[in-house]
Amino acid sequence: MIVKRVTVGPFEENCYLLAEASGAAAVIVDPGDEGNRIVVMAAENGCTPSAVWLTHAHLDHIGAVSAVRRAWPGIPVTLHPDDLVVYAYGAMAAEKYGLPWEQPEPPERRFAEGDVLSIGSLRFEVWHLPGHAPGHVAFIGEGLMIGGDCLFKGSVGRTDLPLCDPAAFSRSLRRILTLPDDTVVYPGHGSPTTIGRERASNPFFA
Repeated sequence: MIVKRVTVGPFEENCYLLAEASGAAAVIVDPGDEGNRIVVMAAENGCTPSAVWLTHAHLDHIGAVSAVRRAWPGIPVTLHPDDLVVYAYGAMAAEKYGLPWEQPEPPERRFAEGDVLSIGSLRFEVWHLPGHAPGHVAFIGEGLMIGGDCLFKGSVGRTDLPLCDPAAFSRSLRRILTLPDDTVVYPGHGSPTTIGRERASNPFFA
């Protein structure tokens, strides 16, 4: 299995390439910025992505959706329906931060809790983990979690942004902690970690 990361944009967001093997079926997760670097990451691994999966729709996770669609015409984009309102606010959020913005076309597909996603022989389950964003999801399987902005190495996601829900976020974090300790967490920002490491040392779980 291939899990490749490129950190993009002013928010240093992690965009991931997931593939069964070099040259095999692949998916891009959270193309946040610098679409040219995302295209290079796929090419270096001999992959032609067949889908874009979004953990949520904050601007730092969707800013290169349009560039990815130009690189691979017809590639479908999937998002949880509860985050469509966040997706639509991209231009407003970019203006707040003084950033250029190209509003992507709406996602073609919708995630639902419990969906099972395939990349070749790889399988991932969709967990709806609201709080940081209303439609935030994570992809769980193959011993790992592509977790977006829920859990970071030594920290957790913000709950002070529009449409955040701190109570729902607390429930989502408790659910994440039901995963095995050896589950590798690939977060939306920062370095990978494990559930066990965060359970033992993350100050938000003290």
